[in-house]
Amino acid sequence: MAGRHQRDSWPQWRWVRWLADRGVSTRSVALVIGVLLLQAGFIASYLAAFHEPKPHEIAVATTNDQVAQQLDGLSGDPLKATVVADRAAAVQRIDDQDAYGAYVVGQQSDELIVASAAGVAVVTTLEQIFQQISAQTGRKFTVTDVKPLPSGDPRGLSGFYLVVGWTVGGYLVASALSVSLGARPSTRQRAVVRLGALAAYAVVSGIVGAWISYAIVGGMPHHYVGLAALGALLVFGVGAATMALQVVSSIVGIGLAVLLFVILGNPSAGGAYAWPLLPGFWRAIGPWLPPGAGLSAFRSIVYFGNSKLLMPLLVLAAYAVVGIVATMLLAGRRPHLAAEIDGFGTT
Repeated sequence: MAGRHQRDSWPQWRWVRWLADRGVSTRSVALVIGVLLLQAGFIASYLAAFHEPKPHEIAVATTNDQVAQQLDGLSGDPLKATVVADRAAAVQRIDDQDAYGAYVVGQQSDELIVASAAGVAVVTTLEQIFQQISAQTGRKFTVTDVKPLPSGDPRGLSGFYLVVGWTVGGYLVASALSVSLGARPSTRQRAVVRLGALAAYAVVSGIVGAWISYAIVGGMPHHYVGLAALGALLVFGVGAATMALQVVSSIVGIGLAVLLFVILGNPSAGGAYAWPLLPGFWRAIGPWLPPGAGLSAFRSIVYFGNSKLLMPLLVLAAYAVVGIVATMLLAGRRPHLAAEIDGFGTT
């Protein structure tokens, strides 16, 4: 009775009743408002993340104690320096993704070592910072890129768009299954079949996405199998999590997936700007959302010899496991939230 009373009270607003009388249900009005909110959130999230990138404790290595103190003392804390024994140790920290760059002090001139594969915007930022320091100290330096990008991807965005494509495919296929077969599987057996279909789609998506990236970009180190496996895990993790959201909240689950994986996930992924250049909120959530974890894994596989690969894979696997468990547990049931949404305001 309480749910019926809530639904009957909604059309008391005259403009809602006017629309309902002309064939637009109150549920449709609510969904349109939801779309508007997602649209506004998309704009706000991207603009807030990208409108004024500032460096924050970019990890760098240096062979000189005095230089390290100077870098750590810069206004605004743009850099965080670690002293290493020599140039080889500095390069190793970059290879291990423990540093975005290194500054090696020499006899005649110094050397700034960077890694474009970790983010072109970070390289540009480091060059600007050390140029300012050079103007103050009079010490000249050369720039060496130990992780250059392929000629077909000078901005280093191919990996980001590949991950975004996989992410979009994951929540779209889960949404398509819910539209054609219902948001909630009626039995656990049906849930298993639906998850199996998602797994098959994920494998094909990983293979196709990796092939397209190599065919168009070219010049990348050959890690096709690793990338295809990453794509399969990413698509399945996002799809399973989207299924779980839909099982809990019906059609609203699609909006929640867009909020989580697109509105919050894409700008915080570290694609256009690496994490040290993003504001605190996006910097904090980036590694724990599928786009950020996927991009981090992509860079580890393709450019950094699988260093720091375990954590992003665990993050993606967690989305897959939680999605599977939630979908299986709630299959055949009618959660309270989903029941309210399905019955809301139909005319």
